[in-house]
Amino acid sequence: MVRRLRRATHAQGAGESGLGKLIELHAVNSAGDMLITVALASTVFFSVPTGEARGRVALYLLVTMAPFALLAPVIGPLLDRVPHGRRAAMAAAMLARSVLALAMAGAVAGGGLELYPAALGVLVSSKAYGVVRSAVVPRLLPPRISLVKANSRVTLSGLLATGLAAPIGAGLHSLGPAWPLYGACVVFLGGAALSFSLDRKVDSAKGESTARLVAQTSYERKGTAGGTEKRRRRLGLRAAGSSVRTGLVANASSRALSGFLTFFLAFLLREHPLPGMTAEFSLGMVAVAAGGGNALGTALGAWLRDRGPELIIATVLACALTVTVVATALYSTVAIAAVAATAGITQALGKLSLDALIQRDMPEAFRTSAFARSETLLQMSWVAGGAIGISLPLTLPWVGMAVGAGIVALGASLTVRGLLAAARRGPARPRVA
Repeated sequence: MVRRLRRATHAQGAGESGLGKLIELHAVNSAGDMLITVALASTVFFSVPTGEARGRVALYLLVTMAPFALLAPVIGPLLDRVPHGRRAAMAAAMLARSVLALAMAGAVAGGGLELYPAALGVLVSSKAYGVVRSAVVPRLLPPRISLVKANSRVTLSGLLATGLAAPIGAGLHSLGPAWPLYGACVVFLGGAALSFSLDRKVDSAKGESTARLVAQTSYERKGTAGGTEKRRRRLGLRAAGSSVRTGLVANASSRALSGFLTFFLAFLLREHPLPGMTAEFSLGMVAVAAGGGNALGTALGAWLRDRGPELIIATVLACALTVTVVATALYSTVAIAAVAATAGITQALGKLSLDALIQRDMPEAFRTSAFARSETLLQMSWVAGGAIGISLPLTLPWVGMAVGAGIVALGASLTVRGLLAAARRGPARPRVA
């Protein structure tokens, strides 16, 4: 099985370019994150009554998500300053989570306040890894694989590893609440070692520059009065044209929908299970639907490659809006499963299409930095959606579906028209703003 998996990850030149090892590293990262998720969910969510669980999750959002929303804008610029140390940055993110998993093991049984600062460190380290990984993929592209297909492979490996790690984590939890964290510690140690086995060109920053969210002007004055003055322009994300900007906004709305559904449905289905199902089975069904949708969207992205990314983003956003509106009017088991699956497909296909837009419209010198900054903004959108989900009442389930539809409708109203117009015009040449 190991040999077959390795042949799959190293196919089409991925082994020679170094992409195969990055795919394996991401699988290890996803498995470790899932083990920590199992440990936290059992303590923060499942082990206490619903009211207390909601308070604990609200505290988790306050102590971890809110600070991360403030730290997220710093991660991208900080990593821009160390382009020659990306392997070390990945290894540091793995080692930090390994140490923090051990620290959390002593507090997870009681669920005390000391658990939350460690969870903050795990979250920030995980997102820092994600930002670096997005910046690294373009460096390892083999000639026969497009960026969209490469990202699809990386994402799919993470989904498969998550699916395998979930039952392992449940089995470890049966031995004790701290055992999934011990397992995560071992997994992240292996990931740290694997980080240094990546190809050395990961640490190369030749020809790269920094892409800022908006174009900036800097001045360099020389000599006394009457001397020369040099004016420099730094490329911003807006310089790539409207497609990247509207694609980023559209993806932010779909990522916010994902964060919203994660928290809202978790509490809604625990308090009000789907007809004829237990709370546990209802949550499991929704999780399987979301994971299946994500996997399907990733597979479709690999098949579609980078054909019409604006049209793909507009289409999946319209589909998400339609399904959430139908679920608002007809709340049922099928409707909830359809919303979860559609959110997974929308998030996966939308992100892969955004990657294609950045690859197409951003100059190569700024492309890596643009990937890092776009990923940071999308993670902040997920945080904002989760905060909305935890704050809603659970008495009327259709209200939550209406809020989810409103999130998607806002994104669609701001972007779909521009995306369709850009699709009709065709690719725009990058310009300096």
